[in-house]
Amino acid sequence: MTAVYHPRPDEKGNSVLIRHPSLATPSSSWADPVITAIFVPDGKVPLKLNGIAMNSWGPSKDFGAWEIPAEGMEDYAEPEFICSKSLQPAAGAVILEPDGRVWLVEPTNRFGGYQYTMPKGRTDGKSLRATALVEVYEETGLAIELTHWLCDVDRSITRTRFYLAKRIGGSPAACGWETQACVLAPVTALSQLLTHPGDRQVLDALVVTLEG
Repeated sequence: MTAVYHPRPDEKGNSVLIRHPSLATPSSSWADPVITAIFVPDGKVPLKLNGIAMNSWGPSKDFGAWEIPAEGMEDYAEPEFICSKSLQPAAGAVILEPDGRVWLVEPTNRFGGYQYTMPKGRTDGKSLRATALVEVYEETGLAIELTHWLCDVDRSITRTRFYLAKRIGGSPAACGWETQACVLAPVTALSQLLTHPGDRQVLDALVVTLEG
């Protein structure tokens, strides 16, 4: 069996072996809102999905520049972020497509024990909103706009703020080395895909928001 490596190296410039490569779903899955679509790194994507272009993009490598679009996004209320000294601040996003599906990531080699999860990561000095933008880009290749605060969830070493977001550009084929596939799934399928306890809390918050 031929070894499969991620097309993008890790942060140290090393090649990343994908032990159990994901398989992309056929193009018929792309625009069907009741089907889960899977996109792999450098794989095929539609020119447009739900009227929004899918084009690879190259944002600034200066993550400080991400603070500007984060500050200029929709004005919405979000509670004070209170993080204990025992936890590290983090942020992520639940990205909704106009057709009702949600973007997930399949971490490379199931890193952290996740089969599927939402893009997220530690702030490392960035604001929560900028962190969500950066993590989504790095893990999915997508450009997003944050639209609402969703929930705050405590995990083993982090307290993570999740936002609702919408895709405004980018391409899942451009996902970074931490992701071996991007998944676009109907909300009804999320309970089977998201098995981590922290992710279940996010899913519960999403369902309440969508039903509200």
